[in-house]
Amino acid sequence: MNFPIEALRAKFPALSLTDKGRRRIYLDNPAGTQVPQAVADAVSRCLLTTNANLGGFFETTIAAQQIVDDAHAAMADFLGAASPQEIIIGANMTTLTYHMSRTLGRAMKPGDEIILTRMDHEGNVSPWLQLAEDLGLVVRWLPFDQQSWQIEEKALAALLTDRTRLVALNYASNLTGSINRVKALTRIAKQAGALVYVDAVQFAPHGLIDVREIGCDFLICSAYKFFGPHMGILWGRLDVIDALKPYKCRCSSDALPERFELGTPQIELMAGLTAAIDYFAELGTAAADGGSRRVRIAKAFERSIAYENPLAQRLIDGLSDISGLTIHGITNPARIGERVPTVSFTVDGMTPETIVRQMNAENIFLWSGHNYAWEIVHQLGIPAEQGVVRIGIAHYNTAAEIDETLESVHRVIAMLRQQRS
Repeated sequence: MNFPIEALRAKFPALSLTDKGRRRIYLDNPAGTQVPQAVADAVSRCLLTTNANLGGFFETTIAAQQIVDDAHAAMADFLGAASPQEIIIGANMTTLTYHMSRTLGRAMKPGDEIILTRMDHEGNVSPWLQLAEDLGLVVRWLPFDQQSWQIEEKALAALLTDRTRLVALNYASNLTGSINRVKALTRIAKQAGALVYVDAVQFAPHGLIDVREIGCDFLICSAYKFFGPHMGILWGRLDVIDALKPYKCRCSSDALPERFELGTPQIELMAGLTAAIDYFAELGTAAADGGSRRVRIAKAFERSIAYENPLAQRLIDGLSDISGLTIHGITNPARIGERVPTVSFTVDGMTPETIVRQMNAENIFLWSGHNYAWEIVHQLGIPAEQGVVRIGIAHYNTAAEIDETLESVHRVIAMLRQQRS
């Protein structure tokens, strides 16, 4: 399948920026992607032409409400939700998870159990840990398998009891890149009567999400990880969220999803969110030959996965040539479809920050540290204060950028080794 990389890159103004004549290579994507011009235009247009609060009868407030409604409808299409009522939009994933954890905690009692994984971003760990501390809940830890790099179904089944009230799962790791079999894991947890809360922040830029097919109760993601503005989105199954009593102002709406969306919404960012979803739909239009927005989004992911996976394998193969370098995640080409294109590594005798600082100086943007994958680095025995070098590909990156990055990694490691000797 032909991927229109040059036409696609032209939609992202940041990709053409230079610093003192030096190109930029954006491989910091797991922490946040760049945005298409259409997203910035939508935010600007909202602020300049429809800037008003909600609930009035004049033109700008009516237009602002339409932007809010459109954003919920767009995210319903993106996630495969049954209704825009199931879409809760807020500041970010962590804030929304804290809010929902406290809401769910209203129905929990001392001695009830929750299951957390060693694979999750801290945003899907700390809210539940602190809820457990507040309420006297029992926390059961679910490790990932260090051979498969995934959460195994048998390991989850062994932890479930008749006191399990919630299982917090990770769709794809922001450090190892591994994709979990969330549908199978959800089925096991639901059979035990537990609610299932899925963190899909790292998966959302790289694969089609279908919340009804997964069967979970909640799924959360972040727009700024899939080419949109800085905000978080929580999907909740309608019958579940409709029965919940959230913390909110007494006089605010009891309707869905408004009862969960505290305060004045980020209306201009919602305009950008819709534009980000429509960017995916546009990418899939040629391949889909028309169809609904959901169908076109699905085709967009087919195209981007077919483009990203070879880039990820190219990166993995190039890193694997370096002696003393350990990739923490799936490296088998036969399993490339079981990971997102986020690749983390360490090098014997070198701190990740030292490597990253040198590469950042070459205008190759990537990260070092634990990247909030706090439980992963501890399970792997990696010093949390050092973490890993993390390289994250998005579908606007090119093979030439990957090759240049690999050259830099080889050069920097050789230089640092020479300095040590």
